[in-house]
Amino acid sequence: MAVRLHFIVEGQTEETFVNQTLRPHLERFSIWVKARCVETRRKGGTKYRGGILSYQKARRDVTLWMLEDQNADARFTTMFDLYGLPHDFPGYVEAARLQDSYQRVTIPEDSLRKNVSDSRFIPYIQLHEFEALLLADPQKLDAQFNENRVGIQRLVRLVNGFRSPELIDDGPDSAPSKRIAEEIPAYPRSKVSAGPITAERIGLHTLRTKCQHFDAWLGILESL
Repeated sequence: MAVRLHFIVEGQTEETFVNQTLRPHLERFSIWVKARCVETRRKGGTKYRGGILSYQKARRDVTLWMLEDQNADARFTTMFDLYGLPHDFPGYVEAARLQDSYQRVTIPEDSLRKNVSDSRFIPYIQLHEFEALLLADPQKLDAQFNENRVGIQRLVRLVNGFRSPELIDDGPDSAPSKRIAEEIPAYPRSKVSAGPITAERIGLHTLRTKCQHFDAWLGILESL
């Protein structure tokens, strides 16, 4: 049976990544993908999307989309960043006490699953943010930022000091996106296009090999 899989993602970078990289991969498993950014607010009839300002707003958007498609073949998943997760997110306080990154991300995921309470829902929180995927092979940033070759080599050496790019911390100055921006100042302005292009160049095989939490999530989606 074919499955329709709805992705509710944090921003345009993740939305593009889902459409460019995950959609064609999952279609091979008869899984048809639709992605949209989480809604943050409405004003004057206009919907604003991108970024998680509060848990309640994100949960409202997730549950509304699930109400819009109550068919048996529909499934829903998220792609939110652990970095910058709102403090009102379920499990946040408990997770913040832990040092182990994989334990830290499991708690808010499990809490989100229980809070939404729908068997069609597969929560996913990215360790620690989308840019960790790019650090699975930072050399691939060279196609978009060839003028920053020296900085890219520093990123390569940085990543070699970690067992996985998912373990690079989420400090305000040392999160994956901050480390990339330090070496490639143009990255923040072009991340919506350059990020997904780089992830596609890296390829799912490398992303899954280097990022075990991402790999486990993708495996669950393939099994739908």
